[in-house]
Parts: sequence; structure tokens; C-alpha cells
Amino acid sequence: MSSKAKSRQAEQVLLVEDDRGLRELLTDELRDAGVQVTAVESAEAALDATSKFAPALIISDLRLPGRDGFDLLQEVRAMQDSPAFLIITGFGTISQAVEALKQGADEFLTKPLDLEHFMLCVNRLLETRRLRGEVQRYRGLVSEDHFHGLVGQSRSMQSLYDQIRQLGQAVGPVLVIGESGTGKELVARAVHDESHRASGPFQAVNCAGVPAELLESEFFGHEAGAFTGAVKAHKGLFDQANGGTLFLDELGEMPLALQAKLLRVLQDGVIRPVGGSKEHTVDVRIVAATNRNLEERIEAGEFREDLFYRLETFTLRVPPLRERGEDLELLAALFLTRFAMQMERDIQGFSGDALATLKNYAFPGNVRELQNAVERAVTFCQGDTINVEHLPMRIRGGERRGIPAEAVDQVMRQVSDGPMLPTLAELEHRYIRYVLDQVGGNKRRAAAMLDVSRRTLYRKLDEESGTV
Repeated sequence: MSSKAKSRQAEQVLLVEDDRGLRELLTDELRDAGVQVTAVESAEAALDATSKFAPALIISDLRLPGRDGFDLLQEVRAMQDSPAFLIITGFGTISQAVEALKQGADEFLTKPLDLEHFMLCVNRLLETRRLRGEVQRYRGLVSEDHFHGLVGQSRSMQSLYDQIRQLGQAVGPVLVIGESGTGKELVARAVHDESHRASGPFQAVNCAGVPAELLESEFFGHEAGAFTGAVKAHKGLFDQANGGTLFLDELGEMPLALQAKLLRVLQDGVIRPVGGSKEHTVDVRIVAATNRNLEERIEAGEFREDLFYRLETFTLRVPPLRERGEDLELLAALFLTRFAMQMERDIQGFSGDALATLKNYAFPGNVRELQNAVERAVTFCQGDTINVEHLPMRIRGGERRGIPAEAVDQVMRQVSDGPMLPTLAELEHRYIRYVLDQVGGNKRRAAAMLDVSRRTLYRKLDEESGTV
């Protein structure tokens, strides 16, 4: 049984058909596709079955002994977790089709059935219901499983939440370290919200985004006339954050001269505006963040060692996305829901291949890169499902890195192991077959790994079969 068929084992289908021959035929078709099916011959038996298990899909004949398919549809639609519903009949008319759809049927097919078309409909209805279920599940998780704007269920994130709660009750400065795009500012805000300063101001500044000549004025303020252009007094960030928290992002880029003044504020709690003659006290908690290795910066003479030791007493490490396991799927669904609502798009979820491609990518840009990738996918998706082709090329290309170089070398040794070297066409065909074997015959994934369109892949396979 294929991996796809195994994944379908939990999807139960209830087949309601009084024609024994057709009932057995459809049952065999569904089971061959890996779908778990229960077959009954009446609406009464179908309702009894739904009291014992919750089908993902009900396939029902329209004309049944006793109550008909319309009666069954009305009963099913009154259920709390209503399954998808497919009506089949040998007496189909346009008016019956319209009436069935009005009453909530998802699809309407007439006999004699085209089995291939029938299975396409079944697969589509099951996939649509699965995607809707995922969206509902993720929305529930996001509503329950967030921590001051941070989202994640992984062990590393739960540990981070515990540390934030503990540091919220401390009074000293906090150093937040982590790669770019991991959400360090969200962590800083969570520390603020967990502290007794939560009702006070939260001010944030990017130390790399302010010109060096203006940094001191930005932090400590200035008096009128302190320098050219200072026509009036200005309150600095420390005064603006008084009674609350000041978040210093990209701390590693702060000039050495300003580092010395920051250290004095941390030690004494006093500041002096530029051009001023008097100092005054401020009550501000510093939360600083960096993606740089500060110890290496100390070795290079670019960061003060005494400031580092003053800050690193309370250190929070934000884990990169690649260490967060199941959080990737949760975050992807969160971003999909957010952007689909913003763009007013009816997108239900990710295809299996798209989700596998996301999971296979390393995401060096972390959560920010994932968010941008999902926003792009929602923008370009015209249907109800995000597919591989909607993802950025770099992420689709990431799947190709799943074939290690030594595996390619192994293929080369195999194809050259013979009395004659293969032609270029033969070598191409053998490599395509190797890649298909690696992905279990999944042509969509094989095309992504080979960096060709599926149409090109099918053409190559047709060429190969034509040479046999």
C-alpha cells in the first residue's frame, strides 16, 4: 500500500446504495484507493452507522427504499460535525441537482458512473474536508496556544515561555539572543507584559537604524540649542520609557562611546540630556537583543566586556525555526489564515506536497521568511489550496538539496557499470527513475527536485517508454 493510501486509513466513507452490484463495485474502488468504507443499503441503516462513527464523506443514492437521499441529506446537515455529501442517482435531472445543492450536497453525479471521475470527486471532497478541518484546528490552536503574541507548541518554545514568566518578576536587564527573524522583539514585549511594568510604556529602537551622530540625543534627549538644528528641547527614549521597558534591538551595532553611557545608566539609573548641565533619575528596564556573537565582538574590540557581563545575567535564547518541529506547520497555517482574510481569499490550506516542501526547507530567515513565503503563496494562489508552485523558488529549490551528492555519485557508478558507457539520453532517463524511486513515485515532488515542470517530466517519461 502506498504512503498516500496509508494516510487515508482514518478517512471513513459511508456508502449508501441499494443496488448490490453497484454497492460492491464502489466499495472495491474505494478500498483499492486506501479509503476505509462502510456500505449500507438504506437511509435508516446510514443514520444508525453515523451514531457509531463519524464519516468524513457520505455517498448516497437518491432513490432508496423507505427514506430517500434527500431525507438523509437533511438529517446529516443537522449534525454538529457534518460530513461531506455526494449524491448519485440514475434519475438525475437539472432540477434535482439544483435542489440537492440547495439542501447542502457537495456534489451530484448521475448513473452510469464514470469510475475515474467518481474517484476524482471523492478525493476532492475528502481533501477539501481535511483542509477545512485543519484550518479550524489551527485557528483553535492559535487562539489557545499563544503567549503574548508568540505562537508555538514545541518543547523549546514552552521552555522559553517558562523563562519569560520567571524573568518577568526579576528587575535586572535582559539579553535576548537569536538569529535574525526569530521574533526577538516579540520576546522583549512578552518580558515587559509579564513584569510589574506591564502598565508602563514599551519603547523600542533599532541601534543600527539611527545615525551614529544622533544616537546620544535619541537615547538621552537634548536641550534647546545643544547642536545645530536643536531648536527645542527633546525627551530621549529613556525619559519616554520611564516606568516601563526600553528595547534595544541590534545592540551589537551600538558605538563604543554610547555603550559606556548605557553601562552607567544600568549601574546608576541617571541620565544627562545632550547640552544639559543636570542629571536626573530614570526607572527603566533594559531588554537588549542581538543576532551577533557578542563575545566575538569583545575579542575584536567592538563591544565592552563589562557591559556584556552586566547584560548577560538574564539571557533568553530564541530558538530558530528549524529547532521548533511541529511549530512550522502551526505558524504556516496561522499566516495563511491571516493573509487569506486580509486578501479576502477562500483558501483552505496547503496540499500535502506543499507542506512537505516547507518542512524540508531549512528557513535561514526563520519565522519572518516563512511569513513572507506564505504571503506570496496566498497572493498567487487562484484556487482553494496552496500548492508547491505557489511557493518561492528558493523554497522549492530547497527540496532538491534532499538528494545528497554521494547519492548522485552512486547513480553515476551504477549507470557506468557495464561494457559500454550510457548515452546522455539513457543517463537522463536512469536519473529520473532514481529520483522517482526516492520520492515513492510522486511526480510532483520529483519534478520539484529535478527543477523541471511536471509537463516536462511527463514528456521525458513518455520519451523513455517510447524507446523501450
